[in-house]
Amino acid sequence: MSTGNGSTFAFLFPGQGSQSVGMLGDLLDTEAVVSETFTEASDALGYDMQHLVAANPDGNLDKTEYTQPALLTASTALYRLWRERGGDEASHAAGHSLGEYSALVAAGSLAFGDGVKLVAFRGRAMSQAVPAGVGLMAAILGLEDEKIEALCAEAGDTASMVWPANYNCPGQLVVAGHVAAVERLIELAKAAGAKRAMALQVSAPSHTPLMQPAADQLQERLAGITIHSPSMPVWSNALAAPLTEPDAIRTALVSQLVSPVRWSETVRSLFAMGVTQGVEMGPGKVLSGIVRRVERDMGVHATDNSQAMDSAIAAIQQASTEDTE
Repeated sequence: MSTGNGSTFAFLFPGQGSQSVGMLGDLLDTEAVVSETFTEASDALGYDMQHLVAANPDGNLDKTEYTQPALLTASTALYRLWRERGGDEASHAAGHSLGEYSALVAAGSLAFGDGVKLVAFRGRAMSQAVPAGVGLMAAILGLEDEKIEALCAEAGDTASMVWPANYNCPGQLVVAGHVAAVERLIELAKAAGAKRAMALQVSAPSHTPLMQPAADQLQERLAGITIHSPSMPVWSNALAAPLTEPDAIRTALVSQLVSPVRWSETVRSLFAMGVTQGVEMGPGKVLSGIVRRVERDMGVHATDNSQAMDSAIAAIQQASTEDTE
């Protein structure tokens, strides 16, 4: 197995929105390490993860308590396949929202079995924190972050509030909060010249103070879970900074539920440190598109099918060789 120096790249793990029925395709049937990872998740959770992903019974794949462990399982399976095929180890790992847990599993900080049970619990806690119909998220495209921050303040009142939730890339910010405030924000954004301002099909206002009940539950649950020092720095969404100490990681995971995802800042910081390549270790290419809009000179490689993974492994090894010449 190649170890490489991993000097130029980071593993990037996607969050909710990257799931799809049948994700990973024939890798589940042809790669033992992938099917074994899904079996491990099934044993931990008490339901058939492979059936969930392949058949989406009752639409469960899009329900957050199922989405989160499904994405963690898919990302972990791809990471294990990457290593089995001789892919280099990265020097950093970062994940978007839920993806932070996938990063921690890949870095050996969190056991996979603990991870899938933890994110299933996280999903349930998030769903229960805010009653259905109370919260809303919306994507605002084409306005500067500072303008949207000001509009959030303008849209809020004593009865309803809206906050920035995901700083994804320049010109794309997701907001969340109470329904009335988010709806006011959408109209204000349109009036301010936003290219698009649209509500998302997500009821839980993630990464806002409304998630405090879920954060309290998560803090209690995390107290009973072992977290090790990661094999590589794992970047915190809440801090936009790399973490290496278990206590700091535990605290950051709780903060993440009530703090915005600072993804743009994370990508810019990685690039400034010399990380010129990213590997999207998960289904789809959502993060790849976002990352390129943050740093157009950062190469990002998908891994969610056999050919893409082999191409990514070769590209990273080539970049590593060029760095050492």
